Amino acid sequence: MTKLNEITLAEARDLLNKGETSSVELTAEHVAAVESARPLNAFITETPEQAIAMAKDSDARRAKGEAGPLEGIPLAIKDLFCTQGVLTTAGSHILHGFKPPYESTVTANLWKAGAVMLGKANLDEFAMGSSNESSYHGPVENPWRRRGDNKPLVPGGSSGGSASAVAARAALAATGTDTGGSIRQPASFTGIVGMKPTYGRCSRWGIVAFASSLDQAGPMTRSVRDAAIMLGAMAGHDPKDSTSVDMPVPDYEKALTGDIRGLKVGIPKEYRVEGMPKEIEDLWQQGIDWLKDAGAEPVEISLPRTGYALPAYYIIAPAEASSNLARYDGVRYGLRAEGAPELQDMYERTRAEGFGVEVKRRVLIGTYVLSAGYYDAYYNKARKVRTLIAEDFKEAYKQVDVILAPTAPSAAFAIGELVDDPIAMYLNDVFTVPGSLAGVPGISVPAGLSGDGLPLGLQILGRAFDEETVLRVGDVLERAADFKHEPAFVAGR
Repeated sequence: MTKLNEITLAEARDLLNKGETSSVELTAEHVAAVESARPLNAFITETPEQAIAMAKDSDARRAKGEAGPLEGIPLAIKDLFCTQGVLTTAGSHILHGFKPPYESTVTANLWKAGAVMLGKANLDEFAMGSSNESSYHGPVENPWRRRGDNKPLVPGGSSGGSASAVAARAALAATGTDTGGSIRQPASFTGIVGMKPTYGRCSRWGIVAFASSLDQAGPMTRSVRDAAIMLGAMAGHDPKDSTSVDMPVPDYEKALTGDIRGLKVGIPKEYRVEGMPKEIEDLWQQGIDWLKDAGAEPVEISLPRTGYALPAYYIIAPAEASSNLARYDGVRYGLRAEGAPELQDMYERTRAEGFGVEVKRRVLIGTYVLSAGYYDAYYNKARKVRTLIAEDFKEAYKQVDVILAPTAPSAAFAIGELVDDPIAMYLNDVFTVPGSLAGVPGISVPAGLSGDGLPLGLQILGRAFDEETVLRVGDVLERAADFKHEPAFVAGR
């Protein structure tokens, strides 16, 4: 019999609905799986007692006929989401000991839908990174290994802990956040599904801010159907978030009809970047063929400002980060440096001790581009470029319904391999950043293996607030790819 931690969210929901298992039983098996996955360092804080208590409450609600759409489903929560009374660190030392007195809107929505919290998942510090190596709590390991090589690999970032937990079968699903690709890229590296909704679809209230005009919460799951179910519970208008859009949330699961006949799929010529590995190119072509076989029509399109996306992103995101992170000063919460003789000295020491190397790098970049004399030359220019990139997408969607592209330019790399080369690390976001700057929805689906036996993903990007079409095409792509491979960690457990 298949273990309860090795089924999908949808399968678990069906078992619970039929009375063939209980939330307590399902959660207990996942609590044990979280303990078994500790070598991966996927969690910062485990909450087993709270999980079992939530599961008991869930079973009681079900017995009274009050089951919600995620009733009894155990989840991992990225440690960027504030959880009331539970340690929330954002992967940083500067939030040492911080237990929020409030709940983020997204997690509150999940608990309202009946979900259960297994713990807080590790992440790059303040979500700044593409490998999950910048966390104060140590790097997360990918549950996959290269064929014939036991060297630990990164799970991608910043939602690497969430990705590893889901891939290692230590959670049925997890929350992630995507600023420039931080859901989709780790999903590709770990062989799972990762969805970035349209900016404004999920509330940002109670999510520790990195870059406020880019950050967006989304689901990380083991199937497209699971992503549809999870997104339906996470999304919704929130008056506490001025960027939250007041639109009805569709039944995303109903969108998975399996029928994409007549849809036009854009193939952006600018995404054929110099030096792209042949196996990524071949997988992309395979994806085109799969969608064509399903009745869709591939159309070559142009997104002419694609080459400016990364430079614009790495001006805008650090600028917003430097502004957002100014609040961490040791006065109200979190870390406070000891022995400082004066207030200014306490600020400086707290921030020096509390922030890691990557966060300091981005704060310095952001402060520089916002400074007098450079604001117009860098930040304002990057904002104008962003507008032009968004216009490119709008023009493209006049010709096509969705866009198909690789998720990442490579498979997962080894821990430590790029840590001293920030530019090479930033290039990991080359395919995900343009969609983030445009604010459009995207989903990464595992589509094949590299020559080393590591997962590779393809992403579907859609029109703003048309997650339904993105999920429908993603579902067809998933069926065609039929990705059944398991990571070495699961196979050897």
